[in-house]
Amino acid sequence: MLTRFAVAPSGFKESLSAQSAAEAIAEGVLRAVPDAEIDLIPLVDGGEGTAQALATSSGGRLVRLRATGPTGEPIGSHFALLGDREETAVVEMAAVAGLSLVPRDLRDPGATTTYGVGELIRAALDTGARRILVGCGDSGTSDGGAGALQALGARLLDADGRELPPGGRELSRLARVDAAGLDPRLAATEIRVACNPFNVLCGERGVARVFGPQKGATPAQVEQLAAGLEHWATVLTRDLSVRADLFHGSGTGASGGLGAGLAALGAQLLPRFDVLLDHLDLDARLARADLVITAEGALDHQTPRGKVPAEVARRAKLYGREVLALAGTIGEGAHQVRAVGVDAYSSILPAPVGLTEALGRGGESSPTPPSAPCG
Repeated sequence: MLTRFAVAPSGFKESLSAQSAAEAIAEGVLRAVPDAEIDLIPLVDGGEGTAQALATSSGGRLVRLRATGPTGEPIGSHFALLGDREETAVVEMAAVAGLSLVPRDLRDPGATTTYGVGELIRAALDTGARRILVGCGDSGTSDGGAGALQALGARLLDADGRELPPGGRELSRLARVDAAGLDPRLAATEIRVACNPFNVLCGERGVARVFGPQKGATPAQVEQLAAGLEHWATVLTRDLSVRADLFHGSGTGASGGLGAGLAALGAQLLPRFDVLLDHLDLDARLARADLVITAEGALDHQTPRGKVPAEVARRAKLYGREVLALAGTIGEGAHQVRAVGVDAYSSILPAPVGLTEALGRGGESSPTPPSAPCG
């Protein structure tokens, strides 16, 4: 009899936070197994909710402030100071440049900016932080981190010596990066970027081609963005004397290329789960469970490439635990999750519904059980 369940989902983008998803799954488990012991382990991947989750797990706190949002308008945002050592700050790029902050009628990744990310980093430095962890994920931008560098004091100049306006579509006009005005505190600060190592800046699997359409880019805009990001990497490498591979290095494509921009400043790009999950004692908690349930908004061919269900399954299999994955959408290539340790998977939808309705009802309990798990 299964009695101990580890419920370890990610959030469902634009629908449920990781915490809300975990609570909804637990409610369903208790309907089927009333005496179940449930360990809720809402997981973050660097995207929405990362700062709050790490602040909570470490006994830290959120610092709230206003910063420049992805469309250039000021918005309410935040970063975290960790409780174990308040000289470590967590900047969640989704809190200031996330896709959920871009109204649907303004979703143009050629125009959105990461300027607010640089403002949050600067605000964290103002608190005395000596280490800054930047969580990448759920971005609504494709500017290669250009906006963040401008907020930190770099000047991005065209052939006439004029400052570039915001947005990835402008990067092809970049002639020179003037780093003389960069915040001098950056040189004495350790910056670690928690990112998906599979995301690279350039090439056929580059970030513009893989994620641009999800952010509203047309096919023509995708190619424009891809060309701009390649030019961006070329100029950054030359003008900042960057030794790292900004074009194809692991994680350089994180959050629309923010990884590459921060790497040019000397930041370390690290696999996000190696950075984030140690705070949650995940392995020990999975080992204690009889069954592990994980979840994400869409289960498809991208899931094995660094998404939460794949990482949970990989770790659970180290202890011989079976894994069930739930998703709002079962997409093309979902069967590939079997290879990374998922034993069965199922959609949470009891019947086909439109996307808007599905997003709004993600946390509802179904009056009837979902269809039998697939795979």
